[in-house]
Amino acid sequence: MTDLALTVTPAAAKRILEIAPQDAALRIAVNGGGCSGFQYEFKLEADRAEDDTAFERDGATVLVDSVSMGFLAGSTVDFVDDLMGQSFRVQNPQAKSSCGCGTSFSL
Repeated sequence: MTDLALTVTPAAAKRILEIAPQDAALRIAVNGGGCSGFQYEFKLEADRAEDDTAFERDGATVLVDSVSMGFLAGSTVDFVDDLMGQSFRVQNPQAKSSCGCGTSFSL
């Protein structure tokens, strides 16, 4: 059974606090599409739905809806600043393969 937790790294928490308006969280959703079948969607949002699970770290919050949680369980959310640019990245143990873009994956 896959761990239902989602880990938020200190770098991701720091970046969320830098860019999120007061009382907003980073929402991560998994949608069909992308070059590998599924893609991650990141957006800042203040509203929480009843089926959201909230993950907190150092004062920052990440929200995941119940459908997306099935795809993200056991994952780690990080923020990376490298030669490819700045972005949130998901290290997902359920992904069998991913695309070079870093936001698309297959199961």
